[in-house]
Amino acid sequence: MTKGPALMATTATPAPAPTEAAAHFRAALRFHTDVADVAAALATPGGPGFALLDSRSTHSWDQGHIPGAVHLPTALIPEQAPALLDRSVPVVTYCWGPGCNGATRAALALAELGYQVKEMLGGFEYWVREGFAYDTWRGPERRDADPLAAPVAGACGC
Repeated sequence: MTKGPALMATTATPAPAPTEAAAHFRAALRFHTDVADVAAALATPGGPGFALLDSRSTHSWDQGHIPGAVHLPTALIPEQAPALLDRSVPVVTYCWGPGCNGATRAALALAELGYQVKEMLGGFEYWVREGFAYDTWRGPERRDADPLAAPVAGACGC
């Protein structure tokens, strides 16, 4: 088998040792969650065990947001978080989607204030693309799941 440029680029930097890789991925799971896990937690009787925070602008919030989320734009976190969030409850942040680092900035601001925090990968974009209901200024909405982003039937198995 010949090595093409893509294969060479993939292996140019060797993969880490399994123990190093395990430590990295274990740590990543401490900092991130995903849309499907958040949706499952929100549907749990008795509540999810965390506060869900939408860090986008009011215009974006009105366009669509996850039901039950707290709206707190990132710039307002230092002054308003203590009145809106219980420091003893972990917070999961989200923003628009994978092309936006607003949830990361919000998570940093909350961590610097002493909150336990995770970031929801995929953001609002993947919430909608995976077919979950959302609220808008007009009321509740839902779109069919995008088969490129969500399983067509049942769970993805990951």
